[in-house]
Amino acid sequence: MVELFENKTDYKVIGTRPVRHDGIEKVTGRAIYGGDVKVPGIIWGEVARSTEVHAKIKSIDTSEAENLPGVFAVMTHDDLATPGIETTRNGLSDIDRDFFNIMAKDKVLYKGHVVAAVAAIDRNTAQEAVKLIKIKYEKLEPVKNVDEAIAPNAPILLEDLVGDHLGEPVKNTNIATHFRHEFGNVEEGFKSANLIVDKEVSLEMVHQGYIEPHNATAIWNEDDRITVWSSTQGSFGVRDQTAKFVGVSPSNIRVNYSEIGGGFGGKTKVYLAPIAAILSKKSNGRPVKIIMDRPSVFEATGPAPGGKVRVKIGVTNNGKITAAEAVIRYEAGAYPGSAVNAGAICIFACYEIPASRIDGYDIVVNKPKSAAYRAPGSPQAAFAIETVIDEICDEKGWDKIKFRLDNAAKKGTRRGDGVLLEKVGFEECLNAAKNSDHWKSDIGQPEEGKVRGRGLATGYWMNGGGPSTCDLMLMDDGIVMMNEGSADIGGTRASIAMQAAEVLGLSAEDIKPTIPDTDSIGFTGITGGSRTTFATGYAAYLAAESMVKQLKERTAILWDTDENDIEFNNGTFTSKNQELKISIKELAGNLGSTGGPVSSTASVNMAAGGNGYAVHICDLEIDTLTGKTDVIRYTAVQDVGKAIHPSYAEGQIQGGVVQGIGWALNEEYFLNDDGSMANSSFLDYRMPTSLDLPMIETIMVEVPNPNHPYGVRGVGEVPLCPPIAAASNAVKDATNKRILDQPIKPSRILKAIL
Repeated sequence: MVELFENKTDYKVIGTRPVRHDGIEKVTGRAIYGGDVKVPGIIWGEVARSTEVHAKIKSIDTSEAENLPGVFAVMTHDDLATPGIETTRNGLSDIDRDFFNIMAKDKVLYKGHVVAAVAAIDRNTAQEAVKLIKIKYEKLEPVKNVDEAIAPNAPILLEDLVGDHLGEPVKNTNIATHFRHEFGNVEEGFKSANLIVDKEVSLEMVHQGYIEPHNATAIWNEDDRITVWSSTQGSFGVRDQTAKFVGVSPSNIRVNYSEIGGGFGGKTKVYLAPIAAILSKKSNGRPVKIIMDRPSVFEATGPAPGGKVRVKIGVTNNGKITAAEAVIRYEAGAYPGSAVNAGAICIFACYEIPASRIDGYDIVVNKPKSAAYRAPGSPQAAFAIETVIDEICDEKGWDKIKFRLDNAAKKGTRRGDGVLLEKVGFEECLNAAKNSDHWKSDIGQPEEGKVRGRGLATGYWMNGGGPSTCDLMLMDDGIVMMNEGSADIGGTRASIAMQAAEVLGLSAEDIKPTIPDTDSIGFTGITGGSRTTFATGYAAYLAAESMVKQLKERTAILWDTDENDIEFNNGTFTSKNQELKISIKELAGNLGSTGGPVSSTASVNMAAGGNGYAVHICDLEIDTLTGKTDVIRYTAVQDVGKAIHPSYAEGQIQGGVVQGIGWALNEEYFLNDDGSMANSSFLDYRMPTSLDLPMIETIMVEVPNPNHPYGVRGVGEVPLCPPIAAASNAVKDATNKRILDQPIKPSRILKAIL
C-alpha cells in the first residue's frame, strides 16, 4: 500500500491529449514487431503439433526429419531442462505446468499441443521436416466441458494431480481446486428474503483475437548467454520462464523489447521462446525464429475460460439484498490455473451484501490451457450476477438503476472475498448512467419483423499493482530520456511519460520514453490487470520527484545558497525572495559546473491499483426471422480515477466494449465431436468489425484513487466486464425470453422465440 494522496486538479500535462511518442513509427510502418526481427544467419523453427485431443504418446520418430537436407536440429521435451520443479498442495505449480504445456512429454491434452520442433534453413524446409516426424498415439476419451470433467468415471487428464478441495487433498480428480469465501449468515439471509432468484449461465471459451501471432527469435551464444525477441506483455516473464525451462540463470538471458500487435492478456504466457533457444543451441548458436500460424494461435494458446456460473440472490420487498450465493466452475484447459480466483473476487463486488458464500472450482478439460483476457474471470461472473439482478428487477417491477443504487458498493463495503473497499466511484457511475442521454432516450420503433431491447449491466475489476521500475536522465538540452520496463500495448509510454512531465513541469514531448531490454532496466511486471499506468506511472512520478530534489541541490550550488531557500513550481526553480529564477531547461546546460549529469531511478511494488467500476447500456435489434442481432446504440460509463490521456482512456473503453459484444453474441470455441476446434480462423471465428457496430459512446467518471498521486485507477480491464450481461439483458427486454447460454447467437434466439 502506498501513502494516501489528496489529488489536485490544476494539471499542466495530466488530462491533455498529446500525440503518442510511438505514433509516427507505427503509422509509417517503421515500428519493429517480433516478426520483423532479422539478425545475420537466421534460420527458421517450426513445431509439430498433436492431431489428437487426448492421447498418450507411444513413440516419436524424428529420424526422417533429421536427415532432410537443410535441417539443423530436432528437439523433443527431453531436450528441455527440468530444474527446480516446484510443488504445491495440489501438485506442480502453475508455472511448472507450463513446462509441459509448451511441449508435451508423455501425453497430449488438446489438439495443437506441441510434441516436437525442428530448425531448418528456411520456413518451407522446417514445415516439410515437421511433416516427417512420426508420432504414435494411444487415443483417450476427451473431456470437453466442466460437466463431463466432474461426471462419475470421467477420464482423468492429469494422473499426478492432487486436488485441493477446501483444504483436503483429493486424488483421481479433474477438479484442481475447490475453494470457498464466506461471511455472514447466508441461510438466515435467505430466510429473511421475500424473493429469491437462482440462475445458472454457461459460457464457451473465447479468444483474445490479437492480430499479431505469437513469435520468438533466440540466439544461444557460445558463452551460454541467450538473446531473445518475443511478442509479449512482459519481457521479464519471458526471461524468467525461458531460463527455468532451458536450465540457465535468468541473468544469462536478455530479452529485447519489440512492439506488440495486441495481447489483451493472451501474451502473458510463454510458448515459443524456450523452444527457439534450445533449437538455437542445437544448431550451433544460429539464431532461430518461430512464428505461429493462425490456427495454432486459436488451438494452442490461452483463451479465456468457459464454464458455468450459478448465482442465487435474496431480496426484501423494500429492495434490499439479504444474501447471495455463487458457484463458479471455470475451465482451466489442459492444466490448472483458470481465472476462477479473480472471478470469485469480482462476482459480488458491485453490491452491498450482508451475507454471501462463493464456491470456486478450477477444472481441467481437454482444451488449451487458459490465459488472461482483460479482467480475467470477471466478465463471466458479471454475466451471471447481472442476469439475476435483471430478473429480480423484472419480477418486482423495480427501476433497474435505482435498485442497483440502493444496493451499491461503496467505501467500507465488504467484497465477497472479505476485503473492505476503499473509496470507489460505483454510485457516481450509476448516477451518470441514469442521467445520460442514452438512458433517458426512447429506444425507437423497429421495422416490421424486428424487435428492440435495452439492457443495463455493471462490472468490476480490482486493478493490479505489482513491481515496476523507471529511470530518468536529463540531457544537456533539457530533454528527459525515460526508460521504463512495461510493454506498451495501450499507449502506456505516453501515460507514463506524462506523469513524469507533470512533476517536472515539462511538456509531454520533452520526455522521450524508451522500453529497453531486461539487462537495462529494473524488474517490471507484466503489462496487464490495468496495472501499468498506475504502477509504472507511480515509479515515474517518484523518479521525477527524485530528479527535482537533485536539481534543487544543483541550483543551490549554482546560486551559492541554501537549497531550503529554493522553491520549485511548473518547471522552474526560484529563490524565496523571487530574485533568482532558472528553468530545468536552462539548468540542464549548467550541470557540468555543478557536479555532472543528473539521473534518477525508482522502483515500486504496489499492493493494489484502485477498484474499477463500469455501467453499460446496450440497445439492440433482433430480426425475428433469422435471429440476427444488431447493436444499434451502446454507452459505457466508467470510473477511470483520473484520465491521464483521455483519448487513450476512451479508446481502451471502446475496445473493451467491442470485444465484449463479440463475446456476448458471436464468439466461441466451436468444438467437433472429438473435441477439436472447428473454427480456428478469423473467417470462421466471428469477431465483430467496425461495420457491425455503432460508435461506442463513453462517459468517463473521475473519482480519484487516493492511492495514487494523480488518482489513477486503471482503465483497460473493466470495460470488458458488463457487455455480455448488458447484451443478454437487452435480448431479454426485446424478446421477453431469457437466454442463459453464451454466445447468444441466432440459433439460440430462434429456439427461444419460436
